[in-house]
Amino acid sequence: MPNEADLPIDPPVVDLPIPTHDRGFYNGFSREVTIPGKIIVSLIIMWAIFFPVRAMETLKIANSTIISSFSGWYIYLVAVLILVCGALALYPKAGSLRIGAPDEKPEFSRFSWFSMLFGAGIGIGMLTYSTGEPLAHFANNPDIIRGTIESASPEAVRSAYMWTFLHWGFGAWCTYSLVGLAIGYVAHRRGLPLTIRSSLVPLFGKSMSGMSGHLVDIVAVVATILGVAVTMGLGVQQFVAGLHRIGFGDWLMVQGSDGTMTASATAIVVALLVLVGASTVSALSGVGRGIKWLSNINMGLSFGLLALFAVAGSGLYGLKLLGVGIWDYVVTLPVNSLTLFTSDGSESADALVQWQLDWSVFYWAWWIAFAPFVGMFIARISRGRTIREYVFGVALVPALMCFLWMGLAGGTAIDLELSGVAEGRILETGISDQLYATIAVLLNPTAAFIVSVLVVILLMTYLITSVDSAILIVNTINGAGEDEGARRYHILFWGVALSFVVGSMLILGGIEAIRITMIIGALPFSVVVTLMCVSILKAVVFDLIRKRHGVPTTEEACLEWAEDQATT
Repeated sequence: MPNEADLPIDPPVVDLPIPTHDRGFYNGFSREVTIPGKIIVSLIIMWAIFFPVRAMETLKIANSTIISSFSGWYIYLVAVLILVCGALALYPKAGSLRIGAPDEKPEFSRFSWFSMLFGAGIGIGMLTYSTGEPLAHFANNPDIIRGTIESASPEAVRSAYMWTFLHWGFGAWCTYSLVGLAIGYVAHRRGLPLTIRSSLVPLFGKSMSGMSGHLVDIVAVVATILGVAVTMGLGVQQFVAGLHRIGFGDWLMVQGSDGTMTASATAIVVALLVLVGASTVSALSGVGRGIKWLSNINMGLSFGLLALFAVAGSGLYGLKLLGVGIWDYVVTLPVNSLTLFTSDGSESADALVQWQLDWSVFYWAWWIAFAPFVGMFIARISRGRTIREYVFGVALVPALMCFLWMGLAGGTAIDLELSGVAEGRILETGISDQLYATIAVLLNPTAAFIVSVLVVILLMTYLITSVDSAILIVNTINGAGEDEGARRYHILFWGVALSFVVGSMLILGGIEAIRITMIIGALPFSVVVTLMCVSILKAVVFDLIRKRHGVPTTEEACLEWAEDQATT
């Protein structure tokens, strides 16, 4: 092996010491990350509980100023992430690099891997938006705002699916893929701690052991809590709506300000106690048992529900929408990914700007806020796969599952409305209840009751899986990449904190309050994501250069090289 002085490029950093406490309550934890993270989340909770009026006024101001100012940043950043993921997968030499040792085999089977990807990634959102988003864009989308097609008409269906697929396609999964790859590549290949700061070591080296690394992990913890809070908020509302549908009592629902029924404060509290309690117990069991077991159940129930819509619903119509929607999505992806609506003072231009803020910007911020959680989780379960298999697996398979869900479930709902069978009973109900409303119109009362019970069970397992995973990931970040040891009290803290964030925000201003808080909270982490994008590109390019010159690129090879250098 060549001497260090003869190398045209240095071997990569394979050691990142992160200081952790060695005794007491924070034994094994980085107090510089854990304590500030807990303080920030606790302040958000107290702000919402003790100053609700001022909190809501602040969120409204932020919604009309900060969020609109940074909408272009979110739009263009996600477009760049899609481009970078495609380049890494399609470039032959980069795509063949393995996330781990050159001969390492994957830990999980492909079925379990895909199940965990989908369950932790977008499972809950699918149950809410599989009918909700196609119906929303069926009633209003940019083409309808421009006046080129009529709202809720047969002509509106095609554009409704084009925009729906834009939000649930590569934008989401390439964001997750890139964050997970930036973490997993250096963790599994170079032996660095499985935490967010490690992904930036190719850029900043061992300086990530210090204050800058602590700041990155703190930002990731807060973004994770807020991103999961949106998912939990949607899930809790739909869970309560399902319990109401299957006869748990009228106390569960109250009439909202928009005239639709929404979950009552009491129902939110009860649902959070049940769901977060179960999630915390599952988190204590670890990823190998709790999450894998629940993820496989989720996938089985999901396929069963899909089969119901395919057979009893508008299966052929849904498959047609799936095919046409994918074609329209792929063809318009470059343009739609880079389109930023601006206002010229006209009513239609203002409506287009507001539509993009309510949908595209919300989604891009949600995926970015969700990315530290999902990215860390994906990195954890993807060891041993090549970059090409990883990117295609993470970006394509779950996206196709989302499209299939929306084609069959959403297509059935739209078909029932277009044919006049639903008579507005699906379109006019709240988004949390639209899946149940579709089932109620489609099936006889007995069958609808049974299927609704199964949906509630599926939703509950998705919620438990997501919160379970999020708590473990937050604990891993706080533990400097380690997930073993006495962390029971910290798991309990984050479970309680998450329930308080969701509950206080839902009671304060519904899902809108969580949405605005999350978009603002995602801004700091969006800067981290940008740096991660540059960092993984540098890591891959430099490893290809190292391979060409015979320089070690993996932890084991670097340690062997260091031993050889020490003896010569």
